Amino acid sequence: MGRKEQVVKEIRENRIIAIFRNIETDKCVDTAKALYNGGIRVVEVTFDQTEKAGRYYSTVESIRRISQAMDGKMCVGAGTVLTLEEVHLAYNAGARFIITPNTDIEIIRFAGSLDMAVMPGAYTATEVNNAYGAGADFVKIFPASEAGTKYFKALSGPLGHIPLTAVGGINEENAREFLDAGAVGIGIGGNLVDKRLIAGNRFDEITETAKRYVDRIREDHS
Repeated sequence: MGRKEQVVKEIRENRIIAIFRNIETDKCVDTAKALYNGGIRVVEVTFDQTEKAGRYYSTVESIRRISQAMDGKMCVGAGTVLTLEEVHLAYNAGARFIITPNTDIEIIRFAGSLDMAVMPGAYTATEVNNAYGAGADFVKIFPASEAGTKYFKALSGPLGHIPLTAVGGINEENAREFLDAGAVGIGIGGNLVDKRLIAGNRFDEITETAKRYVDRIREDHS
């Protein structure tokens, strides 16, 4: 099984992607370990688009540190990827997949050429179909909470052959609803990777939150 195929398998099996957004680099490894202890196996570190002057140092360093510390234990990817440069930086730092907020065919194809799994963002049926046709492994419906589960289910009807994920506003209350509506995976940010708990070094509480999400997914889709 190739590298990309392994990532696709891990995302499908684990269903949850924990999203690191603007988390301090020095706390990323401890956060990743806390999530791992709670059963999370896939994480995404988002690019801070305000950090371009520094060549995204904190994002790239966070990806590198988590990848090295959790090598073989967690699948690490990069999010909010908007340029080919960011794909390359993420790849060199150890990211195994990329997630974008939009559909950019050039990025999809470039990341695929590096044997990285690709999950572009889309909202309409046309965007979803174009993204998948360009080589996306998954297509992210974003923002999912704004679309709602009825829209998600309606979209996944005629496009049921395309693996869709739900990202944006996912929490403990609606996670099951999106999976039931056809999502093969869900991305969860601040409701799981809680900045307040991280700032207070309350990593045990992050582990407990992760366990609740994982247990709920297993109960609902056993």
